[in-house]
Order: sequence, then C-alpha cells, then structure tokens
Amino acid sequence: MARPPVLPGPRPEWLKIRVPAPEVVAEVEGLIRSQRLVTVCEEARCPNLHECWGLHRTATFMLMGEVCTRHCGFCNVGKGRPGALDPGEPQRVAEAVAALGLRFAVVTSVNRDDLPEGGSGHFAQTIRWIRTLSPGCGVEVLIPDFRGSEEALLTVLEAGPDVLNHNVETVAHLYKRVRPDADYRQSLQVLRRAADWRDRRAPALRVKSGIMVGLGETPEQVLALMADWREARVDITTIGQYLPPSPLHLPLDRYVEPAEFEMYREKGLALGFQKVESGPLVRSSYHAKESFGG
Repeated sequence: MARPPVLPGPRPEWLKIRVPAPEVVAEVEGLIRSQRLVTVCEEARCPNLHECWGLHRTATFMLMGEVCTRHCGFCNVGKGRPGALDPGEPQRVAEAVAALGLRFAVVTSVNRDDLPEGGSGHFAQTIRWIRTLSPGCGVEVLIPDFRGSEEALLTVLEAGPDVLNHNVETVAHLYKRVRPDADYRQSLQVLRRAADWRDRRAPALRVKSGIMVGLGETPEQVLALMADWREARVDITTIGQYLPPSPLHLPLDRYVEPAEFEMYREKGLALGFQKVESGPLVRSSYHAKESFGG
C-alpha cells in the first residue's frame, strides 16, 4: 500500500527557490566530479545549493564516504556498513577548495561509529591541507558527536578550524523519533566542551549548532533548546524548515511561518547569540562565511 503524502499541502511561496549563476554552479559541480568528492549540498538535496555555489563561493564537502552508520529519520544519506577511509581524500578536498578559489569551506561527514576515533583524524588532516593550500580560506567543520569522545573532539579542535559546528537537529522531546542513535545531552556536551576549549585556547573560534523545525516541536520547546545552547555557550545558530527528502522519511508536521522564524531570530539575539540564521530556507552551512564574520 502506498504511503500518504508527507507534505501538508502545496509548498508555500516563501519556500520557492530562485536559481542564480548556473555557469558557476556547473564549474563547481565539474570539479567535484573530477576530484571524486562528495558534497552534503547534493546528498541532502539542499535548497540553497545554487545560491551557495553560484553566489557565495561556499561549498560543504562530506568526508568518509556516502554511507552512514546511523539511522536518522530525516536524512537522505545512505545507511549501512561504510567502506574503508580514502587516505587521499583530505588532500583532494583541499585541492578542490584551492581550484575553486573558495573563500569559506565547510567540511562535514557521515557518522563513522565503526572507527575507533570516529574519523576525527580525517577531519584534522583535511583542515591542515586546506590551511596549506588556501591559507586565506575560512574553515568550518560540522562534526558528528564521536560517541561522546573528548579525545576525538580535541583532535579536531587542535587542527584549528574557524568554526566548530555540531547540530542538535531537533528538540529534546523528539530525539528518540528523529535521532534514535544519538543523545540530546551528549550533543550539548560536545558543544560545551568546544566552548571550554575556545575559552582556554582559541578565543577566535566560534561554536555553532542548528536544528530543523516542522517535525512536531512547539515554539516553547525550540526556545528551551535555545536556552540550553546558550548555557553551553554556543555562539552561532541556524534554524530552518524541515523538508522530507522522500515519502520514506519522517513526515512533515507543518510549514513554519516566516514570522515564527523571525521570532526565533529576535529571541536568540536577546539571549546573546552572536548570530542567528533563522528562516525557511536556512540550512546548517547557509551564509556560513557571513555568520562567522558577524
């Protein structure tokens, strides 16, 4: 029997996307293919791909393959048993960053719970290669929780990213349904430890996190999460509309109105966040360079 539609009515006007600079997008896509790289922009079907690639010269590279060891209900990345790490991948990512003249690179990964250090060394190598080949390029890393390993987190931090991002993804109340293999408190601990490192060792570092809305959370739960972020001393946050990649993913509960996103932005700034990117089309790396620059 076919599953019911996952969208509550037609997509509203504020979620319709304009496609700028197709020639630049084609350039980025061609180089990514030639270097045998993966971007989360494509894997997650991000609605801002053309804007980020075509206008802002920002791309989000996904390390360690296309298969994730976890089973989040919102994610379009494949699940299962990943293959071996490619030792040449960090250098190839850095070569692509240099060839494209990127001003800001975001590096993320699938979860690799099959690896003792969760792939943290692979992140560190990638950061160092980008620093070597593109000294002026900013680097944000969007990391998994490394199963709570403080050692793995320190491996990444010691490589010197500009932004340490770890997404909480949803409110605590929905964690078992949305992120069955993760733990809300553990994710907050990752952010708190990163902020502790920043305060002791790297004051220019920014700590960042984000969520999707429209999965069944209430505004009060979102505001409670934002308070938890601030208690963990998160600097930058992103809040965007969840859009199911397919009928097999978690259903959409509602389209969140632009006024509600603006309320989150205003409340977040009042709480003390350095930057709050809150809007229907916002994704984790949306306006990454501009958010880092304040």
